[in-house]
Amino acid sequence: MKIKVLGSSAGGGFPQWNCNCPNCDGFRRGTVDALRRTQSSLAVTTNNADWLLVNASPDILAQIASNTELQPARAVRDSGIAAILAMDAQIDHVSGLLMLREHHCPLPLYATASVWQDLSSGFPIGPILSSYCRIERRQIPAVGGDGATLAIPFLTDVKVTALALTSNAPPYSPRRNSPVAGDNIGLVFENSATGKRAFYAPGLGVIEPHVMAAMCSADLLLIDGTFWTDDEMIRLGLSSKTGADMGHLALTGTGGMIEVLDTIARPNVRKVLVHINNTNPILRERGPERAELERHGIEVAHDGMQFEM
Repeated sequence: MKIKVLGSSAGGGFPQWNCNCPNCDGFRRGTVDALRRTQSSLAVTTNNADWLLVNASPDILAQIASNTELQPARAVRDSGIAAILAMDAQIDHVSGLLMLREHHCPLPLYATASVWQDLSSGFPIGPILSSYCRIERRQIPAVGGDGATLAIPFLTDVKVTALALTSNAPPYSPRRNSPVAGDNIGLVFENSATGKRAFYAPGLGVIEPHVMAAMCSADLLLIDGTFWTDDEMIRLGLSSKTGADMGHLALTGTGGMIEVLDTIARPNVRKVLVHINNTNPILRERGPERAELERHGIEVAHDGMQFEM
């Protein structure tokens, strides 16, 4: 099983097009040592030919251009993307579907019932694409306490489990502030042959017991690293909302993600932060915050980062 980080940034990417925070402004001026990042997305394969795209970000065309595995190779009209899985209906995770409208056949899309509802109403990507390539709906079963197992045929010997995460529906959703199980999910990828597991959760605000169990049993954690502090956006004058208000557990503070990750003692586990906001100081390659992460054995994902399991 091969896992590739296509995009490692939160919504807006890095640098964000309209932002003059210290990170974005410093990057443009050349005074901040950091890597350009596209918006959050992952790709998984077992045969290097057929890939599951996890979240279709607005940057999907740039991500395809940067990853030859996803480019056409077998026919005049073709793609290495064999299916797409939407973990939620947030704009930065699904609007890339519109960029794939020229697909040569209907796009297989795995999504929960609540995500599909949003993509059929509040943000009607499904109806829009019915005039283009169309979407072939693959429903993710109801995600109970033990999660839901998905059958993805081309991921040979890989068990995929969807876990419900406590989260709100997107701001545009008719169900905003009335969340249901399935509005946001985490994913466990398990190689049936080796028993190796990866847990992917780019949007994680609450560490519930079933989430902690998945984290503790994983050999690879690709986990929410959106904000350094809970009040990051407020202090910078960019928002009136905390990280928790936006559904993200900050890295620092009591009960923060660093503290949670420190409790995971599984031998040789890799702890990698994804979905990093443009304001987060860990983007600075040689900053004190990055050094702090290194002391805790925590890595920062970058676009193109790859894992073999």
